[in-house]
Amino acid sequence: MRRLVMTIFLYTCSQIVWGQDAKFWHWKDLEKDGVHGVSLFKAQQLLTDLKLKPSPVIIAVLDGGIDTAHPQIKPLLWHNPKEIPGNALDDDKNGYIDDLHGWNFLGNAAGENINKASDEKSRIYHRYKDIFKQDQLDSTSWDTTKKANYKIWQQAAAEIIFTEEDAANLSFIKMARNAVIKMGAILIKEMEDSNFSTEKLETYQPIGKITADTKISYLRTMQALGIDRSNGHQSIVEDLNEYISGKEKSSVSIDTPPEDLRKKITHDQYENLNDQFYGNNNITGPNAKHGTHVAGLAAGIVDTLFNQFSFKNPIQIMGLRVVPDGDEYDKDIALGIRYAVNNGAKIINMSFGKSFSPEQPWVDSAIRYAASKDVLIIHSAGNESYDLNVKSVYPNPYSNVFKDKAVNMITVGASSDPLIAESLLTEFSNYGNKIVDLLSPGKKIYSSLPNQQYGFLDGTSMSAPILSHIAALIRAYFPKLSATDVKAILLQSCWKPTDTDLKLNEISAEGGIINAVLSIQNAQLYQKNKSKK
Repeated sequence: MRRLVMTIFLYTCSQIVWGQDAKFWHWKDLEKDGVHGVSLFKAQQLLTDLKLKPSPVIIAVLDGGIDTAHPQIKPLLWHNPKEIPGNALDDDKNGYIDDLHGWNFLGNAAGENINKASDEKSRIYHRYKDIFKQDQLDSTSWDTTKKANYKIWQQAAAEIIFTEEDAANLSFIKMARNAVIKMGAILIKEMEDSNFSTEKLETYQPIGKITADTKISYLRTMQALGIDRSNGHQSIVEDLNEYISGKEKSSVSIDTPPEDLRKKITHDQYENLNDQFYGNNNITGPNAKHGTHVAGLAAGIVDTLFNQFSFKNPIQIMGLRVVPDGDEYDKDIALGIRYAVNNGAKIINMSFGKSFSPEQPWVDSAIRYAASKDVLIIHSAGNESYDLNVKSVYPNPYSNVFKDKAVNMITVGASSDPLIAESLLTEFSNYGNKIVDLLSPGKKIYSSLPNQQYGFLDGTSMSAPILSHIAALIRAYFPKLSATDVKAILLQSCWKPTDTDLKLNEISAEGGIINAVLSIQNAQLYQKNKSKK
């Protein structure tokens, strides 16, 4: 799933109204701006001074949907050169009708779309429940596949249990949500601001005693829930409702099978990977918040004022809608990767993940297919504070099927800044130097949102496309470098701060934060040395 960071045992992913100076901090430079960004503006100047002519590079954004009408994304969308828009024909004979900017694997020809989906553990549990939930099982005649299915079913069965502690937490959050709504109504009536932030409320001087008492109670509730002070009231309520809805589904998931959305909407034979021509060309879908934010970062949006810069952006964005609100389906991910590769993408950004992957071989095979076609994959590490050295999430660079590690895949954790979160590290990012390669900014990251909006989101989902943008610049300006060359360059281009209590080489393999200037300088050297051979 799109592992956004949310509050209440998660962290908020809502749009934030925040200080102007913090916008786009992730692109800035420590020496010039005093924040631990990636030095993109310095890198752009370096590329301009080199007077190199870039080649267009396509970044495929595998996500939950992209607002193709966003004024800063629309000019950068990939256009399928062999497809005639709007004629309801498969002009390029690739099996996908009118795939002008990409493809939506979560829909059907009638225009219906999967929006919310269950978690993978529920799907696994109920898929094998009738087979394995028996008083006595005789495994002596089981083949390797059935043994593997039983193992993953046991893991799902253990995690699907809704404990008394889970129920108590849910009850608490419901009461808190109801109180927040009631208090909000009182405050909104006097403040005349339906989406006030905690920051604004802190400085507001109430007129009446009821409002004054409500202000104190509201602020205490926000503190108890751990909600960011910058979040708007309406966004907080939406996040609380989403959290409650998800937990309520979890509470009954052991008894209630998830809805078969493949049968209802996509109409594909899910167990057959060769049944791949389903979906529609609506790459926006019903909820494009996450994907639009990711696409803006991958594209390298650096302001909201449409200022004209001398630096020409060589990047094109291809949209693959493969991630619902819930856990993604392995088949859609595998086919999304293959579509991206077959249609010219050189970078694939994957800001999603989950703890179970029953069709992992399909995804592993697609990742290695991308490697064979010189395509680099950037994957977010996730936001559960897991040690990935001991806890697996998927997609994973290691393959139990191929018995190797993908040579074309980089896993990215999230960094921050002391001015933003009092630390260089985020409190949510997964870590582990055997899986996480390097860090990239992921805290209070400003980018595009649907309906011509912009806002801050948190998560390794943001870290990955920042790295994808830098990778794409290298591929655009140094086109002779391969995907594995670019991976090696990026891994060598980390700034390694020493002013942190934690050992960064335990957090990630490279023990540092990606830097765009170092990336371009190393790409220069790499290409120069390569041309001598």
